[in-house]
Amino acid sequence: MLIQSQKLTIRYFEFEDLERFSQYRALPEISEFQSWEHYTFDDAKDLFKRMDYRQFGVIDSWWQLAIVKRFNNCLLGDLAVHFIDAEQVELGFTIAPPYQGQGIAYEAVNLLLDFLFNSLEKHRVVAITDTRNHKSVALLQRLGFRCEAHFKKNIFFKGEWGDEFLYAKLKSEHQASVS
Repeated sequence: MLIQSQKLTIRYFEFEDLERFSQYRALPEISEFQSWEHYTFDDAKDLFKRMDYRQFGVIDSWWQLAIVKRFNNCLLGDLAVHFIDAEQVELGFTIAPPYQGQGIAYEAVNLLLDFLFNSLEKHRVVAITDTRNHKSVALLQRLGFRCEAHFKKNIFFKGEWGDEFLYAKLKSEHQASVS
């Protein structure tokens, strides 16, 4: 799988990506709204070993995809893709701090949405985010996702109960927004 724009490529992870991947995942500003406290190179290697990309798209599976600069293959961030069932996908996104605020997440998620809706024929894409993650909320709204739920104290996260938003976008909504 290779998805490209003029500036970005979304592709499967390669072993060479793991050092940079583990470095930005270990940063407190990245891990704040993630399930981990500390992230190491060994964690990245374990994740990489578990992903058999020949099985990409299997129902109830999670995948990490690399977001890289198209012409120099520099890792900018990653996308998480969860195939919930045959018609629905959950996604997540992380951009390394030096590349935040440059429209990379917006472009990468739009590329992924085009792929999921047009190539894989998915019906619905969802994203769940901590209600305090204002940057993710703003991005999802800019991308035309609708807030379908506000879950109150539904997750015990890093020692306290937290709230989450569930955002969703239908294939028909995505197609209407790009027309």
